[in-house]
Amino acid sequence: MSLTTPAPSPTIAAARPAAAKKARQASRRAGVPYAFLAPGLLLFTLFLAAPIVYAGYLSLRKVKVSGLGLGAKSRTEVWAGFSNYVRSMTDPEFLPSVYRILGYGLIVVPTMLGLALLMALLLDANRTRPWIGSFTRIAIFLPYAVPAVVASLLWGFLYLPRVSPITDVLEAFGLTAPELLSSSWVLWAVANVAIWGGTGFNMIVIYTALKAVPTSLYESARIDGASELAIAWRIKIPIVMPSLVMTFVFSLIATLQVFAEPMTLKPLSNTISFTWTPLMKVYRDAFVRNDIYSAAATSVVIALATFLLSFGFLKLVGRRAFNQED
Repeated sequence: MSLTTPAPSPTIAAARPAAAKKARQASRRAGVPYAFLAPGLLLFTLFLAAPIVYAGYLSLRKVKVSGLGLGAKSRTEVWAGFSNYVRSMTDPEFLPSVYRILGYGLIVVPTMLGLALLMALLLDANRTRPWIGSFTRIAIFLPYAVPAVVASLLWGFLYLPRVSPITDVLEAFGLTAPELLSSSWVLWAVANVAIWGGTGFNMIVIYTALKAVPTSLYESARIDGASELAIAWRIKIPIVMPSLVMTFVFSLIATLQVFAEPMTLKPLSNTISFTWTPLMKVYRDAFVRNDIYSAAATSVVIALATFLLSFGFLKLVGRRAFNQED
């Protein structure tokens, strides 16, 4: 007696190719997002991740000079450990630059975010006149479109007493114009450029969050007898708190990396040195002293400080601002 295997039914035989085809289509669809992300990931790797890794590598190396340093093999790159970090942190010009950045941040961040929030609230309160809102948004945002170098040059022209029209106006009223690039005022002068340029961007971010709030919520509050000030304080500001947190983090990062404004104003005043900010110190070490290893160590320290401060602030206020739960 022989055993024979029954042939598969026509329905099952037809279903197998269809299932395989669906599996291939699903696999292709799953790969589509990665295909769109690939150019961005490639650029991120080449121009951001790889330089960070290379800077970390350079910060642990140094050049060893043999003999008089004149031969082809007289200068060799060797392992340095953390000596570059020690040399960078013990530099007598490093801590003063950090203190200047702290003072700069205390001036710029609260003032810029306060003005941005105030302007966003004023624009949102005037929703019934869209033409006013459109013109005002463009006027406030326009300074952000001006590059930092150009803005610094424009303000530097206004800061110089001999060429500034502000000096002529003050003298016409019998007033003496202050030396805005002197040692007493230069920190405020640099901070003013950053505030003028960055307020518009932060205002747009906050105003966009306010535009997403339905007007029925405000109308209900007005029916209950709430004033415009009470609506702004008890409804609008809590709603835009995530946007405020985000703009604060952006402003904090920009403060730690300030470079363009003081570097552009430096030729106009002898009160701004090559190490006025930590990032300017990195520039001096790398391109003036040709010490890329110390510059890499300082840049790694700045990057770590930026990450720790941003992450710490988000952990501190994230749960309340973003309604996070354990």
